[in-house]
Amino acid sequence: MTGPVVVIGGGLAGAKTVEALRDKGFDGSLTLVCAEDVLPYERPPLSKDYLLGKAGLLDSTVHDEQWYADRRVDVRLGVSAVALDPAQRVVTLSDGTSLDYSSCVLATGSEPVGLDDLPPGVAVALRTAADAEALKAQLAEGGRWVIAGGGWIGLEVAAAARAAGCEVTVVLSSARPLQSAIGPVAAEVFLELHLAHGVRFRPEHRVTDAVVTDGRLRAVLLEDGEELPADRLLVAVGARPRLDLAVAAGLEVGDGVRVGPDLRTSDPHIWAVGDIAEVNHPVLGRPVRVEHWAWALHQPAVAAASILGQDAAFDDLPYFFSDQYDLGMEFLGDPHPDDRLVLRGDRDGREFVGFLCGADDVVHAVIAVNVWDVPDAVRDLIIDGRPVDPARLADEQVPLAEL
Repeated sequence: MTGPVVVIGGGLAGAKTVEALRDKGFDGSLTLVCAEDVLPYERPPLSKDYLLGKAGLLDSTVHDEQWYADRRVDVRLGVSAVALDPAQRVVTLSDGTSLDYSSCVLATGSEPVGLDDLPPGVAVALRTAADAEALKAQLAEGGRWVIAGGGWIGLEVAAAARAAGCEVTVVLSSARPLQSAIGPVAAEVFLELHLAHGVRFRPEHRVTDAVVTDGRLRAVLLEDGEELPADRLLVAVGARPRLDLAVAAGLEVGDGVRVGPDLRTSDPHIWAVGDIAEVNHPVLGRPVRVEHWAWALHQPAVAAASILGQDAAFDDLPYFFSDQYDLGMEFLGDPHPDDRLVLRGDRDGREFVGFLCGADDVVHAVIAVNVWDVPDAVRDLIIDGRPVDPARLADEQVPLAEL
């Protein structure tokens, strides 16, 4: 059995790593280092149910304090890892203490990308529970919101802001929101959805500056000189993995911390999970890093098995979901830039399945809008990589399981 294990990161991936280690029989010293001063929680509800008033912050907590105590997990809240020494196998914490380890798991997550040219303090972001709590209070005040970024966080906050009665303008660099993630045809559905709910868009624009008077935001400036009156500005232009600790420790890094299918890094005693892990994916055949809930949920079991000397490989396909107004969406797979979309169902009624296919009729990814249980039915189809007649894909009389 391995010696002391230190898990660095207080999000879902970190919490699930200590859970998996105990579930798989590890009974040694186990420490979870959490930079925030609250117990690990799931982040997706922060931009969905919490902002809409359908759930409280405690509802997204992974485990309560007693759970960690019962399993002898030493949870260090409000401290971060400031140095990682692979040669000595020591983690140094921000409070001056240090932790020896036999195995270390990095689950440091990602952080929002900012806009450097803005005056300090003029914009808000959404990443942490504290961010969500502040944002919810600001939405309740109403007013004019400008959201920089047309990705999932930006659109989910836009939906919550409209539900709160705010005026909303979304500024995005592409022609449509979500276009790079799901393709132009499916992206048009989300554009129409938000337009129908009164959201305004400034496509192919960028926020470059802000007008502040007497300490309050008055307007947001775009690169073409347009001035958008605004009381609040949310920046949601993307996120970047927190790699400083890994880089300083000399680990191999690309788009993220490079790991094998067993999630072990270039150092044999260090693993990486969640947003920072760039996995040499055994099914997709290339390194892949995904910043979504599902991988943070499922990767820890593989890392824990590997730490305990068991054979394990992470081969899940990328998966994510979103809820906006009355639209629920699930996405599974690894789309290619030149994929075409084959539709099954009612696109105008926002109830359809879309297959993203290559020129060889191989299905690379699937998007399901207000149609449920699709990912489980088509997972093997995507993994097999075999051509499928587009007419069968589009035919609702052909069961998904028979494709």
